[in-house]
Amino acid sequence: MHSRTSGEIPPVPIDEIDRKIIAALHQNGRISYTDLAKEIGLSRVAVQARINALMESGVIERFTAVINPEKIGIHVSAFFNVEVEPKHLQDVAEQLASEPVVTSLYHMTGPSKLHMHGLFTNNLEMETFLKEKLYKLPGIMSVDCQVLITRYKSRMGMRL
Repeated sequence: MHSRTSGEIPPVPIDEIDRKIIAALHQNGRISYTDLAKEIGLSRVAVQARINALMESGVIERFTAVINPEKIGIHVSAFFNVEVEPKHLQDVAEQLASEPVVTSLYHMTGPSKLHMHGLFTNNLEMETFLKEKLYKLPGIMSVDCQVLITRYKSRMGMRL
């Protein structure tokens, strides 16, 4: 039997119908309850009730649009490994999470501590962010930056 560690969130039980609903919404988050009901083989009311339950339990966090950054003038996608002194980790994470250019931020194992992704209009905007925001934060020990060259696959959410 697997024991939970402190702070671990217990999984929400979902069945095969929930998985089908989630997969359909992942493909098209704008599908109507009626069309989704036809696809799944349930009534519109049943599908709506299941989606509401999935949202209330936190399985579905939110609905969003996926934007192609290049289409709106954002040409630099960069990944950062940021090593931070442990006593400053929480404060640095909160500061970085509030930055509009930061699209994702994770506390990781290993020496990096924080793994971050950012989108910038150009290299100058990224350099300005590094010099004026990131490098000035207390406790920053090192920053490793890798700029994306080609995106072959980008998946939002998770695999079912």
